[in-house]
Amino acid sequence: MIVIACIKQVPDTTQVKTDPVTGTLIREGVPFIVNPFDSPALEEALKLKDKYGFRVVAISMGPPNTEFTLKKALALGADDAVLLSDRVFGGADTLATSKVLAEAISKLSQEEEVAAVLCGRQSIDGDTAQVGPGIATRLGYTQLTLVDQIQELDLTAKKMRVRRKLEGRHEVVETPLPTLITVVREINQPRYPTVPMRLISGDAEVKLWDNSIMGLPTNLIGLEGSATQVRKIFSPERTEGEILGDGENKPDEAASLLIDVLLQKDIISI
Repeated sequence: MIVIACIKQVPDTTQVKTDPVTGTLIREGVPFIVNPFDSPALEEALKLKDKYGFRVVAISMGPPNTEFTLKKALALGADDAVLLSDRVFGGADTLATSKVLAEAISKLSQEEEVAAVLCGRQSIDGDTAQVGPGIATRLGYTQLTLVDQIQELDLTAKKMRVRRKLEGRHEVVETPLPTLITVVREINQPRYPTVPMRLISGDAEVKLWDNSIMGLPTNLIGLEGSATQVRKIFSPERTEGEILGDGENKPDEAASLLIDVLLQKDIISI
């Protein structure tokens, strides 16, 4: 059986700037990194491999240079890596992206039984948290989001029990296999690759699947198959803040100061 880890190569958002004229991201000179939310998903897949003997397959959709990201996954212990890359995949929103990834997972499942698909909860460049659930829906897999602990896996009964991190509480859920899980970063501490594994991964093969292999209708993938488009990206304008009082005011005094300022600015009326 295999466990599939979906990982994404993203621009380092701490170094991304926006073109004020075109409203698009300036990507030139910006380094690419593994999506920080996906690293714990890969680590959890590797932990399942260590405990149950699964094979781990890392997959990613992106431009040709995403091969370097997948080689990092191989250096960490993934057994295989598949890069989904083709110009017709470009410009995809979450709907079209989940289509390509789901079809790739379905193709892998024809060769070997899938126990679970693991994804990060979201990506730092899109923040939609839609791709994982989209893959699950297309494949008909049970989906469990925001998982912070895999508690038990019963291969005989083909069931998995996980804990979900919800607002102010936890939820323990049991699900049949195969399942798709999106994990939160608190689930584990990702490992570092060893020097021998780094050297081996340098010569390792990353399988390239373009649309000649996938055979997907172009009207369902890429920009043409996307239901949404990002027209403009911008940072909201912020005016300079104002500090009221000297920091020693009691709550009722601070409230009075705030009310006076709001009245003066005609923001509120009494």
